[in-house]
Amino acid sequence: MKRPGPLLTLLAGLVLGLFLLTLDVTTGTRTASSSYEEKSPSPAPARSTAPTATTPAPAPSPSRVPATDADYAGRTDDDAAAIAVSVDDGKAVAYYCDGHTEESWLKGDVEDDGTLRLTGRHGAKLDGTLTDGEHVDGTVTVGGGKHAFSADRATKPSGLWRATATVRSAKIDGGWIVLKDGTQVGILTRDGEPSPAPRIDPETGAVTVDGQQLTARPATP
Repeated sequence: MKRPGPLLTLLAGLVLGLFLLTLDVTTGTRTASSSYEEKSPSPAPARSTAPTATTPAPAPSPSRVPATDADYAGRTDDDAAAIAVSVDDGKAVAYYCDGHTEESWLKGDVEDDGTLRLTGRHGAKLDGTLTDGEHVDGTVTVGGGKHAFSADRATKPSGLWRATATVRSAKIDGGWIVLKDGTQVGILTRDGEPSPAPRIDPETGAVTVDGQQLTARPATP
């Protein structure tokens, strides 16, 4: 039997070397690939593209309009009495008068929204609202009776007038409401005793009481 020749032995060694080299390269590639996959950071989570809900800013409060300084005169809805209101610099004075024996002076503050809460002696009160600087509507309670009323803005000489003096040792206190049609409703008290008031001159405020001339002036808060 012949031994393999040197050439055959060399070829067998070369084939074995190529096989081992191929195996080594393949193993190294797989190992590197596996290591890269293990060390690679996890992908960042996808960001939502949905719009974020926002709370709308509150709407600004409407500006309040200060109460208009003016006089207002009218009558109760039942026509039992006249009523006048004078507003000045956030204050108000009102006069309720039936022209015979019942009257009441009331006063208080006027809110920026035109609300009036006025009070007087013996539990008298007025609750009203000034609207558009042209009207005062509400209710007035005097002597246990409650009356709805409406008073329109007055232009001189209509409006609210008052006179106080001492005549023949008697304390005089008079109140007058001059309506836009020229009608006058008033009461004059002498030492606390009420009676219908004499007419005043609405242009000058002049009035004669028990033979003595007095001057009534526009009533203000």
